[in-house]
Amino acid sequence: MSILVRSRSQSEISFNTTIDLCPMPSVLLTGTAPCEFVTIGRSFILIPPVKEPSNFELIKSRLGGRLLFAVPKKGRLQEPTLELLQGSDIQFKREHRLDIALVKNLDIALVFLPAADIPTFVGEGRVDIGITGRDQVAEYEADPSSTGASGVDEVLDLGFGKCKLQIQVPEGSQFQTSNDLVGQRIATSFMGLTERFFAKLEGVNSNAGSRDDIVAGKLKTKIRSLGGSVETACTLGVADGIVDLVESGETMRAAGLKAIDTVIESTAVLIRSKHPSNQKLIDLITSRIKGVINAQKYVLCQYNIPRSLLDKAREITPGKRAPTVTALDSSDWVAISSMVLKKEIAPVMDQLVDVGATDILVLEITNSRTN
Repeated sequence: MSILVRSRSQSEISFNTTIDLCPMPSVLLTGTAPCEFVTIGRSFILIPPVKEPSNFELIKSRLGGRLLFAVPKKGRLQEPTLELLQGSDIQFKREHRLDIALVKNLDIALVFLPAADIPTFVGEGRVDIGITGRDQVAEYEADPSSTGASGVDEVLDLGFGKCKLQIQVPEGSQFQTSNDLVGQRIATSFMGLTERFFAKLEGVNSNAGSRDDIVAGKLKTKIRSLGGSVETACTLGVADGIVDLVESGETMRAAGLKAIDTVIESTAVLIRSKHPSNQKLIDLITSRIKGVINAQKYVLCQYNIPRSLLDKAREITPGKRAPTVTALDSSDWVAISSMVLKKEIAPVMDQLVDVGATDILVLEITNSRTN
């Protein structure tokens, strides 16, 4: 009696088999799940089991194949992120204590994750897009062995959550530059970026290999990982300096620290997987978010001015492409509408008054589609 071991596609595959010819053949496949047998004459065809779907694949299937969009579940980036989603007309209701919310008007599921974990989930293709800090993306990419062929693409700088990852030492410390801290004790929650920063100062190759390779390359600086309250490390004698995020600097000054160097400047960014499931929907989301960001930067300035002063008005309010000029009932006057940068509107209004404009109004723009 003969036995054939074939896949479902009928191409031969290799298995570790033992065959008992009396009275019926039996097959033992080491390290595999139970298989299916089909009898054809005096031959047996063994059909390997179909691969079971992963938990991730099951969850995504239950979500109806929706685009998965990761957003911060807490922290300084959460509130502006939710405001951005609202302005982009991404409608959802998050149930209490649930970290997944279905979007009502788009084929999207929001996944609420710690900002530090979002680059990993996006980089591994577990979610399609996400919003996090550029510092977190850089920390994820600091270890090439963790990214491999995966990784993320930055789609858009969102302009909020600005901060700096800085090296801080106590006021009056003998260490005045980052080079002074080589070989000393450093505390941080950004191990990857900190190790690469000091590896460069020490002349250790940090362009290839994992973080373990860098440490194995005789890194002299003693870098310790702390999950929170890093600013207390120097006061408590745990470290000679720290590497931590700084926004206004008030917390660091209150802890008696001062900045001596900057590792990276950060802001919130929209990132996507290198293999997204629905690029068309990502493009739509990106377009909407861009519209909201532009709207936040500009206001609409409207005013009336004598037609004879139109050229001067155009110089003051040129608009994005050109101002909109509308004739009034009085042939000697025109009405002008123009987008003006919000941060410049006060001096622009002053200039308009000086040249003879009247009835000046400033209107908020909630959304836009502009180049």
